[in-house]
This record gives sequence, C-alpha cells and structure tokens, in this order.
Amino acid sequence: MTIAFHRPATLSEAAALLDGDSALLAGGHTLIPAMKAGLRAPTALIDLTAVPGLMGIALEGERLRAGAMTRHAELAAADLIHTHAPGLADAAALVGDPMVRARGTLGGALANNDPAADYPAALLAFDAEIETNRRRIAADAFILGMFTTALDEGEIIASVSFRTCGQSAYAKFRHPASRYAMAGVCVARWGSEIRVGVAGALTHAQRWPEAEQALAADFRCEAVAGLTLDPADCLGDIHGSAEFRAHLAGVMLARAVSAAAARGA
Repeated sequence: MTIAFHRPATLSEAAALLDGDSALLAGGHTLIPAMKAGLRAPTALIDLTAVPGLMGIALEGERLRAGAMTRHAELAAADLIHTHAPGLADAAALVGDPMVRARGTLGGALANNDPAADYPAALLAFDAEIETNRRRIAADAFILGMFTTALDEGEIIASVSFRTCGQSAYAKFRHPASRYAMAGVCVARWGSEIRVGVAGALTHAQRWPEAEQALAADFRCEAVAGLTLDPADCLGDIHGSAEFRAHLAGVMLARAVSAAAARGA
C-alpha cells in the first residue's frame, strides 16, 4: 500500500489534511511502532516538523508554555522547567529511554494518552491547559479514558501550558521491560492547595482526592502513610495484580511528597 506524505507549513494546512484515514507524525515513537505491528494503517502521514511555533518553552506570568513538538529531552533539561516546574522535569526525564526522549514529543504523548505514560499525571498535577488549533482544554476535561482524549477530529495540539509550581515532584515505578509506569504519581503544592495525578495503576490518569485532602492538612509523608488506591479501580495483569499496583501508587506518592517537600516552598 502506498502512503501519501505531506509536510504542511501551517497548523491550518495540517488540520485540513487530517481525516479518519490520515495520521499526524510528530516524533513517531507511538505511530511508527503501531504501523509496524499492523495496529495502524493510515493512507497519509502529515509531518508537523515544518509547522512554525510548535517547539520551545517559555515562562508567561505564572504559567509555563511548551510547544507540542518540544522533545522530552528538552523538557527534562530546560532550566525554566527545573526552576518553575521540577515535577514536570522529573516526568520528562523518566519517559522511555534516551532515544525516545531525543525524538518523542510532548504533544504526541498527550494525544496518544497511554494509561501508563508519564505526562498525563503531570498534566493533572500542574493544572495544565491543552491549547489546540481550535480551543483550550483544561487537563481535568482532557483525559477521558484509556487512549481517549477530548480532542475532536481535525483538532491538533499546538502547545500546553502548566501552572508553575516549584514545590513539585514525580515518582515512578517502571515496568522493567517497557519502562512505562506501573504506578506514577505527580504532586504539586501551592500552599494549602494540593494536586495529585496518578498514572499507570489505573485505566487512565486521574486525580487522587484522598491524597490531596490529606496533604492539604499536613504536607508530609506521614500524612499519607498507608494510603493506597482502591484495587477495584486498578489494572491487573501478568506483570502485577491490581492489589500490587494499588500499593505501588501509595509508595510512589510518599516518594513524590518527600521529593517535593525537600524542594522548599
């Protein structure tokens, strides 16, 4: 089968080419393996590398903006991220392996919304906004389910803005083979306001209200000692039972709180 290849110069051109039989190509670390495995068979690829304005990191008031084509390695290394959102830098540094981080992109990872990916937990913790060619979507409304987001057909992520938070951290227990999260927890603190995002253990990334409430009263590891997810809500497979993942989430929560607290207010 012949696959058409397009390299649009603007986001509007890319959106005009996008339909149910075509696919966007950013870093390719999700799409290409899916095509090789026969899980995706697009008739056309739309390469976003020539579209201006989709890369880079900037501080805008109390929010950090990262272009959708920004590489994981850039997010992991950027001084702006380490200073204003260190928990996001933690998550970016733990994505895949060096090859994946060198080529994979923020927008591609978020559009795919793998339940075991790292960014969705950070998206929720940092009260992020996803900016597309059509609108802005709050993180809490963006993630709908396993591999499912609020993106409509023809909608393309242009950038993501994260609420700055110096007192933040992400902790992850990696699957030993895939490096995906069996449980990953991101914690961000603004005084008594706490946001906690969980990925890997659940069918999709979600907030953890019980952890947020406990930490709002007492931001210490001791405040969440013994707290676990409900196993009934967790994934279970040959790599780890639902009970194991529920417990792992509690361990990663404690580690993230400890790291965030050590970073000061």
